[in-house]
Amino acid sequence: MPSGWSREEMAKKAVEDIKDGYSINLGIGIPTLVADYIPKHINVMLQSENGLLGMGPFPTKEQVDADLINAGKQTITESLGASYFSSAESFAMIRGQHIDLTILGAMEVSAQGDLASWMVPGKLVKGMGGAMDLVASAKKVIVLMQHTDKKGNCKLVKECSLPLTGPKCVSKVITNLGVFALQGGKFVPLELAPGVSNPPLP
Repeated sequence: MPSGWSREEMAKKAVEDIKDGYSINLGIGIPTLVADYIPKHINVMLQSENGLLGMGPFPTKEQVDADLINAGKQTITESLGASYFSSAESFAMIRGQHIDLTILGAMEVSAQGDLASWMVPGKLVKGMGGAMDLVASAKKVIVLMQHTDKKGNCKLVKECSLPLTGPKCVSKVITNLGVFALQGGKFVPLELAPGVSNPPLP
């Protein structure tokens, strides 16, 4: 199977859904790369569950501040106009439906838009983070993930076998093989990565 887009190219694809004025939450993993590719002429605020509105791109070695981290414990930068608040206020912002777009990773996405992203039964779970609140409250949810897992199993499925983070919440999936919309209970390819002609779909 062709590998398709790199992680960075996938992040650039996600930027195409970002509009000026948006408040956006980025999940850990590939979604965090999106911050590095938002054009300077687009004015958005990146929100983190640990209490920051206004995250900037990842820091250079000279910019690293160990006290400035996102919800995934990665060091970050702050943009002009950034503000800090408590985690409780951060979740109030999410639950109050003030987040326009959230971009998350996933273990499975079903053809009905169900998302499984927070645990594998029998494995240690350190915490579910804010994903359940985000998918229940954000105005739009996009998943950014590899098309298959480490065993080669397709992560786009007819029905999720893992515990759900949220039902019928995903509207678009971007993988290394293409961009897929969920329409009428099936995945519809909107764009395929170079060299990809027949990606595995349920």
